[in-house]
Amino acid sequence: MWKYEKKLECPVNIKEPNPKLAKLIITQLGGPDGELGASMRYLNQRYVIPYNEVKGALTDIGI
Repeated sequence: MWKYEKKLECPVNIKEPNPKLAKLIITQLGGPDGELGASMRYLNQRYVIPYNEVKGALTDIGI
């Protein structure tokens, strides 16, 4: 059995907003060259690889 607690691992205290930094962080996570894009490319490429070992590696990296 497990208990779900919606809390951050490390507390975050924002003293003043920084729109430039926020835009940079969002771009790195969800932009075309960000983490989400890279993950999707790995997961899509696994379907055309003929070797099972490589398919497994691409799946693990993508996830």
